[in-house]
Amino acid sequence: MTVQLDWPPDVVERLTDEAQKKGLSLDVYVLQTVLQKNSENGVTADEVEKRRKRTAAGGRILEIQKRVKPDPEGLTSRDYINHGRR
Repeated sequence: MTVQLDWPPDVVERLTDEAQKKGLSLDVYVLQTVLQKNSENGVTADEVEKRRKRTAAGGRILEIQKRVKPDPEGLTSRDYINHGRR
């Protein structure tokens, strides 16, 4: 199958430069980029990476919460926030 795209010259030049940096021809580079952006289930690779990072961050937060000891005076984080506003 042949696909013809009518892109502005500056876009083509930028993509060609990126392809050359990776040692690829323009058509192979564009094909790889399109295939990387879409996975089989319709979720983009960027969305998958964002989900992975969120999950990892959530896990780190839970680990930190296990190590943090309660305030001996019984103050909550909200109390400290309000104190900082004064």
